[in-house]
Amino acid sequence: MSKTFKKIGGHKIEITNADKELFPDDGITKSEVVDYYQRIAETMLPHMKGRPLALQRFPDGIDEEGFYQKEAAVYFPDFIETVRITLEDGSKQNEIVCNNAVTLVYLANLAVITPHVWLSTTEAIRKPDKIVFDLDPSDDDFAVVKEGAHDLRKLLEYLGLTCFVMTTGSRGLHVACPIKPEHDYNIVKEFTKAAAQNLEAEDPKFTTKVRKEKRRGRVFVDYLRNEYAQTSVAPYALRPKPGAPVAAPLDWDELSESKLDPQGYTMENIFKRLGRKGDPWKDFARHRASLPAVDELPKPEEEKEKHHQSR
Repeated sequence: MSKTFKKIGGHKIEITNADKELFPDDGITKSEVVDYYQRIAETMLPHMKGRPLALQRFPDGIDEEGFYQKEAAVYFPDFIETVRITLEDGSKQNEIVCNNAVTLVYLANLAVITPHVWLSTTEAIRKPDKIVFDLDPSDDDFAVVKEGAHDLRKLLEYLGLTCFVMTTGSRGLHVACPIKPEHDYNIVKEFTKAAAQNLEAEDPKFTTKVRKEKRRGRVFVDYLRNEYAQTSVAPYALRPKPGAPVAAPLDWDELSESKLDPQGYTMENIFKRLGRKGDPWKDFARHRASLPAVDELPKPEEEKEKHHQSR
């Protein structure tokens, strides 16, 4: 079988098993996945640069069990940048940082379908510069997720944060806010937990219960990724689902579109979308604001509940 190569940034990458179908139901090959990541790199890389990665790999295609890789392999070429990370248990490992297109293509050749990024950069590894909430429906009611995203935005913008929204390419939405890297993860997680619990207390459609059997049809507000060494799916990453859906940044007014589907943007149509309206998250980093204090969260319903319980 003839070999396939990519020449990027002065580097020559051999694409192995180029005809391997990574999305068997759609006939999408590894070569096409590599081409996607090469083409999307200019738009995607600003959302990845400087951030350690967790790689979701499917060498036998998405119909087979994949695995996560965080530690850089010893066989990685020299152009793959890494950072030495100290884990919470005190151990250390080298993690991958994707700062250029050749790295993104190389990872795609390893059957990395979905790169996940840290919420902090190597410049201040213990101080995140973004927060992320994952809104996940307990059933297939996407309308209530869209409504919930607006409610979360209203709360966070009341506190002075700018919010961005993205389909996950799975079942829900991500709401993310750029913040100044001023606080460690413990403080950031405390704030995001309090914000999620505030929504839960104010509106019965929300829950912060992790166990699915306790959600009872409500929207799960997942704040747990706002923790040291946790990750969030990178904007424009493919997801390991039929149709090759993309985690697609949106404008807020798009949530009002009845046809909006969390898996509606795919590797087939995302470039047409970008050609029409560009990247809605292009100016994400420009909107960094200081993280509000927990006691700035509104508490009227909480006070009502306390009063009711004391009676």
